[in-house]
Amino acid sequence: MKKRSIIGALGLAVLMLALAAFPLASRGQVETAVERDTLTIAIGAEPESLDPVKMTSAPAATVGEHVVERLIYMEEDGTLTPMLATSWEANEDSTVWTFEIRQGVTFHDGAPLNAEAVQMNLARFVNPQVGAAYAFLLGSVQDIQTVGEYTVQLTLRQPFAPILSHLSHSFIGIVSPNQIRGIAPEATFENPIGTGPYVMEQWRRGDSIRLSVNENYWGPTPQIPNLVFNFIPEESARIVALETGEADAIMAVPPQDVARLQADPNIDVVFQTSVRTIYVSFNNIREPFTDVRVRKALNYAIDKQAIVDSIFQGSGFVADAPIPDAVFGHTSVGPYPYDPDRARQLLAEAGFPDGFSMTLHHPTGRYPLDATVAQAVQAMLADVGVNARLETREWSSYLQFTAQPPDQAEYDMFMLGWGTVTLDADYGLYALLHTRQWNPNGNNRGFYSNERVDEILDAARIETNPSVRRPLYAEAVELIWNDAPWIFLYNAAQINAVRTHVEGLIHHPLENLSAWDASFR
Repeated sequence: MKKRSIIGALGLAVLMLALAAFPLASRGQVETAVERDTLTIAIGAEPESLDPVKMTSAPAATVGEHVVERLIYMEEDGTLTPMLATSWEANEDSTVWTFEIRQGVTFHDGAPLNAEAVQMNLARFVNPQVGAAYAFLLGSVQDIQTVGEYTVQLTLRQPFAPILSHLSHSFIGIVSPNQIRGIAPEATFENPIGTGPYVMEQWRRGDSIRLSVNENYWGPTPQIPNLVFNFIPEESARIVALETGEADAIMAVPPQDVARLQADPNIDVVFQTSVRTIYVSFNNIREPFTDVRVRKALNYAIDKQAIVDSIFQGSGFVADAPIPDAVFGHTSVGPYPYDPDRARQLLAEAGFPDGFSMTLHHPTGRYPLDATVAQAVQAMLADVGVNARLETREWSSYLQFTAQPPDQAEYDMFMLGWGTVTLDADYGLYALLHTRQWNPNGNNRGFYSNERVDEILDAARIETNPSVRRPLYAEAVELIWNDAPWIFLYNAAQINAVRTHVEGLIHHPLENLSAWDASFR
């Protein structure tokens, strides 16, 4: 609990006289809950899209989930609860799943939510012509049928262990059938029409997104009429926005600013767990990164513990696997120790005794201190003779740049993060490291490929017994680690900050900041 200073009787009297001399509108932050009608949240990156099939990032999920809902919701503790589906059940071999759809719900355009609307959305999501980057989430689905006005049936090619977790993903959102009926596979839209507690009002590109309350929401109506997400990539600018009251809440607080914010009696700092791994991927089909000795050398060249300790002041953990330890299927196989001598030796063995030059691409503002981390990696690589030129891009452009097909991918290395938001290794490994997930229709942007890893990940998807799945993932994790397709950096921490006049924000471990239960004190 924060300490408040106590104003003496004389000081209080003087303060009240001073306030009385000015009209209420000039009193800056002196507002009552009744007068507040807008909650402003500052985030570091602009969503690349709010069309569920085109969404690929946490900023898109944070904004989008207020407008578009999915069948199942994952609570903060990982429990799966009904959202637009009220119940579900599987047949004996878990190849047919039946979902009952919530009745009495309407989309923002007045269209009714029913089985047909759900079927249309799921069919669009898995349509290969649409090319949804996250289509792998429902890759086992063979058929989607309506079997009643409010009943949908999914038939799978084989049992698929994480099917329910996958259906809780923000990117499998349900939009109005009027918005997608007859839409061309390659077509998209900017303002989604969902069933959520808020409605899209305005998207000012490069600046902000404004939402307004859905007065016909099927659940409890939010108490705050308007919700604004401001895009502020610079960490220092987000801090100032919070301190001045321009923002009511901010995401991704730099650790070095935590003490400063905690000293402010008007601000609460919120620490939340995260399931995100930050990594630097090699282009594994581009010289010299086709040589595992080079990839391992660059892992040995980076002092990950120094990055965690110095840049993040200990908030975070050095990665010991491609997925965090909170995820089912995690096995500790690392970390790669900091050993620049070993790095130089491996580079010499690979034919680069004097190192080489390359380009390291990185985002700015998407992850906490991402540009600072890139600079640290650059300096450590230079110490072993690797000259890394840094390049950054605006977030949407960055995602497009790193999503090129193999014959057009002109990058050497790039920094990204991945939150395993289903808490299942399938999402963290299959999506990023299976050969079938190579760009442009997947998320294996580094073009890693290992036939045995593919076999294991395929087998683990259809195995429903957890005691059998765990050793499968253990083998896959060890193979991936030894192949070193990435520089495995760290598991990120999540630090947000909120002005004390706001309560009820949900700081989700999946890195969503949800405002539907928020209110002003």
